[in-house]
Amino acid sequence: MSDTANERAKMPAGTSSVLDSRRLDNSYATLVPVLRKGMRVLDVGCGTGAISAGIAVAVGPEGGVVGIDSSPHLIAKGSGDHAGIQNLTLLEADLFTYAPAEKFDLIVSARVLQWLSDPAAALLAFKSLLKPGGMISILDYNHTQLEWTPAPPESMQQFYKAFLDWRSDAGMDNNMADHLPGIFEQLGFQDIVTLPADEVYKKGTASFVEKAGIWSKVAELRGPQMVDSGFVTEALRLKAIAEYNDWVEEKAEQMVMKLKEVRAMVSFH
Repeated sequence: MSDTANERAKMPAGTSSVLDSRRLDNSYATLVPVLRKGMRVLDVGCGTGAISAGIAVAVGPEGGVVGIDSSPHLIAKGSGDHAGIQNLTLLEADLFTYAPAEKFDLIVSARVLQWLSDPAAALLAFKSLLKPGGMISILDYNHTQLEWTPAPPESMQQFYKAFLDWRSDAGMDNNMADHLPGIFEQLGFQDIVTLPADEVYKKGTASFVEKAGIWSKVAELRGPQMVDSGFVTEALRLKAIAEYNDWVEEKAEQMVMKLKEVRAMVSFH
Protein backbone atom coordinates (compact mmCIF):
# COMPACT_ATOMS: atom_id res chain seq x y z
CA MET A 1 0.00 0.00 0.00
CA SER A 2 1.33 3.41 -0.91
CA ASP A 3 -0.45 5.10 2.00
CA THR A 4 -2.85 4.17 4.77
CA ALA A 5 -6.62 4.16 4.99
CA ASN A 6 -6.34 6.88 7.62
CA GLU A 7 -4.45 9.14 5.23
CA ARG A 8 -6.80 8.48 2.32
CA ALA A 9 -9.88 8.98 4.48
CA LYS A 10 -8.93 12.54 5.43
CA MET A 11 -11.70 14.87 4.31
CA PRO A 12 -10.43 17.32 1.67
CA ALA A 13 -11.32 21.00 1.80
CA GLY A 14 -14.73 21.49 0.19
CA THR A 15 -16.22 18.27 1.55
CA SER A 16 -18.58 20.24 3.77
CA SER A 17 -20.74 21.05 0.74
CA VAL A 18 -21.68 17.36 0.56
CA LEU A 19 -22.01 16.86 4.31
CA ASP A 20 -24.10 19.97 4.93
CA SER A 21 -26.90 18.72 2.67
CA ARG A 22 -27.45 15.70 4.90
CA ARG A 23 -30.08 15.77 7.63
CA LEU A 24 -31.45 13.24 10.09
CA ASP A 25 -34.72 12.94 8.18
CA ASN A 26 -33.20 12.59 4.70
CA SER A 27 -29.91 10.85 5.45
CA TYR A 28 -30.46 8.66 8.54
CA ALA A 29 -34.24 8.29 8.67
CA THR A 30 -34.16 4.71 10.01
CA LEU A 31 -32.65 6.04 13.23
CA VAL A 32 -35.58 8.34 14.06
CA PRO A 33 -37.77 5.70 15.81
CA VAL A 34 -34.88 4.80 18.13
CA LEU A 35 -34.40 8.31 19.51
CA ARG A 36 -35.96 9.16 22.87
CA LYS A 37 -36.11 12.32 24.97
CA GLY A 38 -33.28 12.43 27.48
CA MET A 39 -30.90 10.18 25.56
CA ARG A 40 -27.15 10.83 25.65
CA VAL A 41 -25.84 10.18 22.13
CA LEU A 42 -22.37 10.07 20.57
CA ASP A 43 -22.05 10.66 16.81
CA VAL A 44 -18.69 9.33 15.59
CA GLY A 45 -17.37 10.93 12.41
CA CYS A 46 -19.96 13.67 12.64
CA GLY A 47 -18.45 15.92 9.97
CA THR A 48 -20.11 19.33 10.23
CA GLY A 49 -22.75 17.96 12.59
CA ALA A 50 -25.66 18.26 10.16
CA ILE A 51 -27.13 14.91 11.26
CA SER A 52 -25.97 15.38 14.87
CA ALA A 53 -28.07 18.55 15.05
CA GLY A 54 -31.22 16.65 14.14
CA ILE A 55 -30.46 14.03 16.78
CA ALA A 56 -29.99 16.78 19.38
CA VAL A 57 -33.41 18.20 18.57
CA ALA A 58 -34.96 14.72 18.82
CA VAL A 59 -33.50 13.92 22.25
CA GLY A 60 -34.54 17.32 23.58
CA PRO A 61 -32.90 19.66 26.09
CA GLU A 62 -33.01 16.94 28.75
CA GLY A 63 -30.76 14.84 26.49
CA GLY A 64 -27.49 15.66 24.79
CA VAL A 65 -25.40 14.87 21.73
CA VAL A 66 -21.63 14.89 21.33
CA GLY A 67 -20.24 14.73 17.81
CA ILE A 68 -16.59 13.88 17.28
CA ASP A 69 -14.55 14.11 14.10
CA SER A 70 -10.84 14.17 13.32
CA SER A 71 -11.18 16.97 10.73
CA PRO A 72 -10.71 20.35 12.42
CA HIS A 73 -12.12 22.35 9.50
CA LEU A 74 -15.39 20.37 9.60
CA ILE A 75 -15.74 20.75 13.38
CA ALA A 76 -15.04 24.48 13.13
CA LYS A 77 -17.69 24.97 10.47
CA GLY A 78 -20.24 22.81 12.29
CA SER A 79 -19.66 24.57 15.59
CA GLY A 80 -20.54 27.85 13.91
CA ASP A 81 -23.48 26.47 11.92
CA HIS A 82 -25.14 24.89 14.97
CA ALA A 83 -24.09 27.28 17.72
CA GLY A 84 -27.73 27.81 18.68
CA ILE A 85 -28.33 24.17 19.65
CA GLN A 86 -27.51 24.14 23.34
CA ASN A 87 -27.46 20.35 23.85
CA LEU A 88 -25.04 19.71 20.96
CA THR A 89 -21.27 19.67 21.39
CA LEU A 90 -18.91 19.13 18.45
CA LEU A 91 -15.33 18.15 19.22
CA GLU A 92 -12.18 17.52 17.23
CA ALA A 93 -11.20 14.14 18.66
CA ASP A 94 -9.78 10.73 17.82
CA LEU A 95 -12.13 7.86 18.63
CA PHE A 96 -9.32 5.76 20.06
CA THR A 97 -8.16 8.40 22.55
CA TYR A 98 -11.50 10.08 23.32
CA ALA A 99 -12.29 9.74 27.04
CA PRO A 100 -15.62 11.36 27.99
CA ALA A 101 -16.60 11.87 31.62
CA GLU A 102 -19.89 10.07 31.03
CA LYS A 103 -20.79 7.14 28.77
CA PHE A 104 -23.58 7.07 26.20
CA ASP A 105 -27.01 5.47 25.72
CA LEU A 106 -26.58 5.38 21.94
CA ILE A 107 -23.57 5.59 19.64
CA VAL A 108 -24.15 6.26 15.96
CA SER A 109 -21.84 6.48 12.97
CA ALA A 110 -23.05 7.27 9.46
CA ARG A 111 -21.00 6.49 6.35
CA VAL A 112 -17.80 6.34 8.41
CA LEU A 113 -16.73 2.71 8.94
CA GLN A 114 -16.42 2.34 5.16
CA TRP A 115 -13.31 4.54 5.44
CA LEU A 116 -11.57 2.39 8.06
CA SER A 117 -9.18 -0.51 7.50
CA ASP A 118 -10.13 -2.04 10.88
CA PRO A 119 -13.84 -1.42 11.56
CA ALA A 120 -13.86 -4.10 14.28
CA ALA A 121 -11.40 -2.05 16.33
CA ALA A 122 -13.71 0.96 15.99
CA LEU A 123 -16.70 -1.07 17.17
CA LEU A 124 -14.76 -2.24 20.22
CA ALA A 125 -13.96 1.40 20.99
CA PHE A 126 -17.67 2.20 20.64
CA LYS A 127 -18.44 -0.59 23.10
CA SER A 128 -16.08 0.91 25.67
CA LEU A 129 -18.00 4.21 25.51
CA LEU A 130 -21.46 2.68 25.89
CA LYS A 131 -23.61 2.48 29.03
CA PRO A 132 -24.92 -0.96 30.05
CA GLY A 133 -27.90 -1.80 27.85
CA GLY A 134 -26.88 0.79 25.30
CA MET A 135 -27.16 0.54 21.52
CA ILE A 136 -24.81 1.05 18.59
CA SER A 137 -26.17 2.03 15.17
CA ILE A 138 -24.04 2.03 12.02
CA LEU A 139 -25.24 3.37 8.66
CA ASP A 140 -23.06 2.45 5.71
CA TYR A 141 -22.80 1.62 2.01
CA ASN A 142 -22.36 -1.32 -0.31
CA HIS A 143 -20.44 0.56 -2.98
CA THR A 144 -20.14 -2.40 -5.37
CA GLN A 145 -23.94 -2.45 -5.77
CA LEU A 146 -24.41 1.14 -6.94
CA GLU A 147 -27.11 1.32 -9.65
CA TRP A 148 -27.28 3.93 -12.43
CA THR A 149 -30.12 4.11 -14.98
CA PRO A 150 -29.14 4.29 -17.78
CA ALA A 151 -25.43 3.49 -17.56
CA PRO A 152 -23.27 6.61 -17.14
CA PRO A 153 -20.43 7.54 -19.52
CA GLU A 154 -17.57 5.10 -19.82
CA SER A 155 -15.22 7.68 -18.33
CA MET A 156 -17.20 7.73 -15.08
CA GLN A 157 -17.47 3.94 -15.05
CA GLN A 158 -13.67 3.78 -15.30
CA PHE A 159 -13.27 6.43 -12.61
CA TYR A 160 -15.69 4.62 -10.29
CA LYS A 161 -13.84 1.32 -10.71
CA ALA A 162 -10.59 3.13 -9.90
CA PHE A 163 -12.26 4.65 -6.83
CA LEU A 164 -13.20 1.21 -5.53
CA ASP A 165 -9.71 -0.13 -6.29
CA TRP A 166 -8.12 2.86 -4.52
CA ARG A 167 -10.24 2.18 -1.47
CA SER A 168 -9.53 -1.57 -1.47
CA ASP A 169 -5.80 -0.93 -1.78
CA ALA A 170 -5.94 0.95 1.54
CA GLY A 171 -7.85 -1.87 3.23
CA MET A 172 -11.28 -0.22 3.09
CA ASP A 173 -14.32 -2.45 2.65
CA ASN A 174 -16.47 -1.58 -0.39
CA ASN A 175 -19.23 -3.86 0.94
CA MET A 176 -19.17 -2.55 4.50
CA ALA A 177 -22.92 -2.75 5.08
CA ASP A 178 -23.13 -6.45 4.14
CA HIS A 179 -20.22 -7.38 6.37
CA LEU A 180 -21.29 -5.40 9.46
CA PRO A 181 -23.70 -8.01 10.93
CA GLY A 182 -20.95 -10.63 10.89
CA ILE A 183 -18.47 -8.28 12.56
CA PHE A 184 -21.03 -7.42 15.25
CA GLU A 185 -21.61 -11.13 15.84
CA GLN A 186 -17.90 -11.94 16.07
CA LEU A 187 -17.46 -9.21 18.68
CA GLY A 188 -20.23 -10.60 20.86
CA PHE A 189 -22.94 -8.02 20.23
CA GLN A 190 -26.58 -9.03 20.79
CA ASP A 191 -29.93 -8.36 19.09
CA ILE A 192 -28.37 -7.49 15.73
CA VAL A 193 -30.86 -5.86 13.36
CA THR A 194 -30.34 -4.85 9.72
CA LEU A 195 -32.59 -2.28 8.06
CA PRO A 196 -32.56 -1.32 4.36
CA ALA A 197 -31.85 2.37 3.88
CA ASP A 198 -31.14 2.74 0.16
CA GLU A 199 -30.78 6.25 -1.22
CA VAL A 200 -33.01 6.39 -4.32
CA TYR A 201 -32.81 9.48 -6.51
CA LYS A 202 -35.19 9.88 -9.46
CA LYS A 203 -35.19 12.41 -12.25
CA GLY A 204 -37.70 15.17 -11.67
CA THR A 205 -37.53 15.06 -7.89
CA ALA A 206 -36.05 17.81 -5.76
CA SER A 207 -32.25 17.91 -5.67
CA PHE A 208 -31.90 15.01 -8.16
CA VAL A 209 -29.09 16.75 -10.05
CA GLU A 210 -27.25 17.53 -6.82
CA LYS A 211 -27.64 14.03 -5.39
CA ALA A 212 -26.92 12.10 -8.58
CA GLY A 213 -24.03 14.47 -9.18
CA ILE A 214 -22.21 13.30 -6.04
CA TRP A 215 -19.77 11.32 -8.18
CA SER A 216 -18.59 14.49 -9.88
CA LYS A 217 -17.96 15.84 -6.38
CA VAL A 218 -16.02 12.69 -5.51
CA ALA A 219 -13.94 13.12 -8.65
CA GLU A 220 -13.33 16.76 -7.75
CA LEU A 221 -12.53 16.22 -4.07
CA ARG A 222 -11.12 12.68 -3.87
CA GLY A 223 -9.88 12.47 -7.46
CA PRO A 224 -6.64 14.38 -6.83
CA GLN A 225 -5.75 11.89 -4.07
CA MET A 226 -6.39 9.06 -6.52
CA VAL A 227 -4.23 10.72 -9.16
CA ASP A 228 -1.41 11.15 -6.63
CA SER A 229 -1.73 7.46 -5.68
CA GLY A 230 -1.55 6.38 -9.33
CA PHE A 231 -5.07 4.93 -9.62
CA VAL A 232 -6.36 7.32 -12.25
CA THR A 233 -4.91 9.87 -14.65
CA GLU A 234 -5.70 13.55 -14.38
CA ALA A 235 -7.05 13.47 -17.92
CA LEU A 236 -9.53 10.72 -17.09
CA ARG A 237 -10.55 12.46 -13.87
CA LEU A 238 -11.39 15.68 -15.71
CA LYS A 239 -13.13 13.82 -18.54
CA ALA A 240 -15.25 11.86 -16.07
CA ILE A 241 -16.37 15.06 -14.32
CA ALA A 242 -17.36 16.82 -17.55
CA GLU A 243 -19.11 13.86 -19.17
CA TYR A 244 -20.86 12.79 -16.00
CA ASN A 245 -22.21 16.29 -15.37
CA ASP A 246 -23.66 16.31 -18.89
CA TRP A 247 -25.15 12.84 -18.34
CA VAL A 248 -26.82 13.87 -15.08
CA GLU A 249 -28.38 16.91 -16.75
CA GLU A 250 -29.48 15.22 -19.98
CA LYS A 251 -29.80 11.45 -19.70
CA ALA A 252 -29.87 10.27 -16.08
CA GLU A 253 -33.16 8.75 -14.92
CA GLN A 254 -32.27 7.21 -11.55
CA MET A 255 -29.43 6.44 -9.18
CA VAL A 256 -29.65 4.02 -6.26
CA MET A 257 -26.93 3.95 -3.62
CA LYS A 258 -27.19 0.76 -1.58
CA LEU A 259 -27.18 1.57 2.11
CA LYS A 260 -28.08 -0.28 5.32
CA GLU A 261 -28.41 0.54 8.97
CA VAL A 262 -27.09 -2.18 11.26
CA ARG A 263 -27.75 -1.82 14.98
CA ALA A 264 -26.92 -3.97 17.98
CA MET A 265 -26.97 -4.07 21.75
CA VAL A 266 -24.10 -4.85 24.07
CA SER A 267 -24.51 -7.37 26.86
CA PHE A 268 -22.45 -6.37 29.90
CA HIS A 269 -21.65 -8.99 32.51
